[in-house]
Amino acid sequence: MSGDGEWAARPGVAPSSVTDGEAESRLEVDGEDFELRPDGFGGTHYDWISGPNAGYGFSTSPSPGSLEQHRANIRTFLSMVDPATGYIEDD
Repeated sequence: MSGDGEWAARPGVAPSSVTDGEAESRLEVDGEDFELRPDGFGGTHYDWISGPNAGYGFSTSPSPGSLEQHRANIRTFLSMVDPATGYIEDD
């Protein structure tokens, strides 16, 4: 705690990165392929393996409880991607 009774942030070791370990599953949604793996923070990382940009994807937390929730997360991600660049563009 800090001197004023409030909790203070402290440096520490973060859980494993999203690139550690093997993919737990592979999922095809609307013609696009994704590998799913735990992200080390209680969520899921989605690697867009059929996308135009190697290593691009996204994470969600907490992990969805069903296959349909995974599909919904992927569809939301794909709806935000600019087809010309393959990235989510800043506004």
